[in-house]
Amino acid sequence: MASSIAQALIHIDGSFCEGGGQLLRNAVTLSALLSKPISISNVRQNRRPPGLRKQHEAGIKLAAAMCSAEIHGVEPGSTAIEFRPGPIQLPKTLTADPGTAGSTTLLLQVALPCLLFSPSPPQPQPSHEPLTSILTLRGGTNASLAPQIDYTQSILLPFLSKHFHISPTLQINCRGYFPKGGGSVLCTVPSVPGPLPPLNLTERGGVSVIRGSARVGGLRLGIAQRMVSGAYRKLLESGIPSGNISISAVKERDDDVVGAGGGIMLWAETEGAVSTREKQPESVGEEAAEELVRNLSHGGCVDEYLQDQIIIFLALANGRSIVKAGPLTDHTRTAIHVARQMTGAQFHTDESTPNRTIITCNGIRLHTIILATARCDGCGV
Repeated sequence: MASSIAQALIHIDGSFCEGGGQLLRNAVTLSALLSKPISISNVRQNRRPPGLRKQHEAGIKLAAAMCSAEIHGVEPGSTAIEFRPGPIQLPKTLTADPGTAGSTTLLLQVALPCLLFSPSPPQPQPSHEPLTSILTLRGGTNASLAPQIDYTQSILLPFLSKHFHISPTLQINCRGYFPKGGGSVLCTVPSVPGPLPPLNLTERGGVSVIRGSARVGGLRLGIAQRMVSGAYRKLLESGIPSGNISISAVKERDDDVVGAGGGIMLWAETEGAVSTREKQPESVGEEAAEELVRNLSHGGCVDEYLQDQIIIFLALANGRSIVKAGPLTDHTRTAIHVARQMTGAQFHTDESTPNRTIITCNGIRLHTIILATARCDGCGV
């Protein structure tokens, strides 16, 4: 007979600070990863309308599928949920589809940490090969109010590979634009055998080159070219030499796109870090360039969009991390709040210098745990 001790629910107020979907995603991810049951009240209280939407439902159910979680209240419009996880065993092959233009990158935010760190079943013999999980994510690839798939592919994943030595891959099979969605991406996630190294990013170095791409699908190439022109003009005005700017205009093949849309993403390659800015509407080249220049002027080693996405990894890493960033965003404050509550990691933020923040974290040294499991072939589950 198996026996277990029920863990007390960790109660989380979903209206804290940013009070949107990010708090929900981070809490559910850490719940699944650490096998800590949670209840969240006031879900998306600071959004109109509040409560779950289809993409949030899909993300929670994706996490639940990873850890055979018992869930309550997970339906559109709900403002309170419970998530009671079981153990995760790797590898996994999973698909998530909200049936809307909901962001594929936000679904990946839920899944990625779980598939990196989750407990794995015992191996018959010691193996140095990572257990690789496969995710198919459908919905919007270039949605508003979410990281673009190009950001995840060109910025976030290379950052994680360089600094944390993890190597997920992402393939864009089809782009999906608002309001139709219909995009599809394939992500492979190898597990890691030990804790992540701490991160030390306090010196950025000079800008060596500005790169970027303006992409359109179902629209004329000229729209992408105008975005490039606007960005190029604004970067020159800010003092960036023309020889240090490389921005391409791309029209996607009609077979590789659902719906019509476009966007531009710019990033600055430096000696020590990356800054980015991406936008969706067609005529935003100048705005994208202005925001990139603003991020560079803060002197931080990560941009305002990478800030919050790395907090979970800092909390789980082995020891003390320190990162210099620009002004702390509400998304980052929320991510730190949830990480503290769920993991016990110690964070400190120094905002004494205007428009600059030093984020320090003492991580909890999470690593892969080998589960002792009993197997009964032919037994019902």
